[in-house]
Amino acid sequence: MSAARNASTPPPPGRHRRGAVAVEFGLVLMMLLMLMFGVIELARLVYMFNTVQIASRRAAHAAINVDFSDPAAMAAVRQAAIFRQNPGGLIMGAPITDAYVRIDYLAQARGSDGTLTRVPIPPANLPACPAGNRLACLIDPNGASCISLVRVRICDPASTDDCTPVKYQTLLSFIPLPIKLPTAPIILPAQTLGFVPGTPPCR
Repeated sequence: MSAARNASTPPPPGRHRRGAVAVEFGLVLMMLLMLMFGVIELARLVYMFNTVQIASRRAAHAAINVDFSDPAAMAAVRQAAIFRQNPGGLIMGAPITDAYVRIDYLAQARGSDGTLTRVPIPPANLPACPAGNRLACLIDPNGASCISLVRVRICDPASTDDCTPVKYQTLLSFIPLPIKLPTAPIILPAQTLGFVPGTPPCR
């Protein structure tokens, strides 16, 4: 009889309470973790938007005084733009690397009505050296090979003719966000472009 009574006796109320507390704690913890990761991701997104602008500006200010015909010097400009001294990626900024920093040179073509149009100079038409550019600009400031402006953008290196914006890469790859980073175009007037006075024009 006593065994039967013990079997029908309900469990102590504290056991149910402990189980409910564990479930509630798990739900609250999950919500807190989601909120924390959301705040971190939002802060990183703001960081990326600001940093690509800074990187573009740094590259432009350097490129206007660097020899465009020197591959090593131009590589150093791209690396310094993302705060590096060697090839690699932006800290906490995947997938941005120095290869994403695109530097273009523009001529200012004068139309029949006198207006100036910015025209990208294809790599094959660039002067052979800074002294050659100085001579080309002296001959015709609006010529197709006279570098008047330097443009820097942050582009997907897979794009060639156009500048495809870089897709934002989240910290947690299983939570993709359909956001693209700005190309952050910066255009500055060309300055020395690495020209040293007294250097003879190159061919």
